[in-house]
Amino acid sequence: MGTIGSILLWLLTAFLLAATMLPISKVARGAIRGLDFPRQQYFLLAALLAVCVFIFVPGWLGGLGGPLLILIGAVQLFYILKFTPLWWRQSVDASDALRGQTDRQVSLLAANVKKSNRDYGALIDLVRRRQPDIAMAIEVDAEWIGALKEALSDHFEDWVEVPNDNGYGLCVMSRLALSETEVRDLITRDVPSVRTRVTLRDGEAFRLYVVHPEPPVIDHDTKGRDSEIAMVGLEATRDVLPAIVAGDLNDVAWSTTTRRFQRLSGLLDPRVGRGFFNTFSATMPWMRWPLDHLFHDARFRLMSMARLEKIGSDHFPMWFVLALAQNEKEEMSPGESDRQEKQETKEMIAEEKARDRKPIGTDWEDE
Repeated sequence: MGTIGSILLWLLTAFLLAATMLPISKVARGAIRGLDFPRQQYFLLAALLAVCVFIFVPGWLGGLGGPLLILIGAVQLFYILKFTPLWWRQSVDASDALRGQTDRQVSLLAANVKKSNRDYGALIDLVRRRQPDIAMAIEVDAEWIGALKEALSDHFEDWVEVPNDNGYGLCVMSRLALSETEVRDLITRDVPSVRTRVTLRDGEAFRLYVVHPEPPVIDHDTKGRDSEIAMVGLEATRDVLPAIVAGDLNDVAWSTTTRRFQRLSGLLDPRVGRGFFNTFSATMPWMRWPLDHLFHDARFRLMSMARLEKIGSDHFPMWFVLALAQNEKEEMSPGESDRQEKQETKEMIAEEKARDRKPIGTDWEDE
């Protein structure tokens, strides 16, 4: 291997080592937390570089670099392995009997439309084909909601409309009855979320939270995003109704923030043991990770889940069908939060609520 090749190999190895170690620090900065996202890509790159080192780098340098890259790959595998069929599942599959009880089932379609995307018809056609009980559109402005209402007003009885020009708009469309609906800026001004009660066809109810916190960016901290995700987790665990939390969390499924959310809420991730279901980026196949999520109470059973086709956005939509059982599956718990973690989380939330600032990224799609 030539000098340039050797320099490139060791530079990439150094980058992988830094990208692997820095997120372990739990420093709440976008430049650090963003390194959590491409762990699948890190794993593949580490494997490729390890092969190159063993083939092309002789002597003690190869003896050092090869095992180091294997270790880096093993760390990445530790994070991502449970999102493969090699891991046991958190969400329990619905039984045949429960699959026959259609009045206890709910289908949900979630889509980050990308505010500047004006291909309204792609999402509208998808909704018409899939016929979900609940459709959730994220990053909608007034024009988006107007197009959805014009085309789908006959499909859905209840609407929650939160048009917003800053990229944080929301729209929830439902065939099932919604009540006790709240639209709230949980942490950061002009970053709304929806909390509502959904009544199934048999009369039982569950709580639906639809969220879209801020993304991590290099020059900003992630405490707003982390606080909003954690606050929803704390609310869900105190809720008297079984909960579903859905939306673009601007975070990956294996991150410190999302794993803490699961411990705080006790909610299950249906991707565990089934697959990554990478939803972003729809435009760059080599850089994809799971940003769009659904977490559910242990009383729900999974009937189906799928990543759907492109709709002109930089996100793929997601499809879920769940059925509400009578009892929880306690052995499927994602873990429990201890007193110290809960206290630290509450302090972070209180600190963020006291800050008065504009949301991150509101000018990204200005024309």
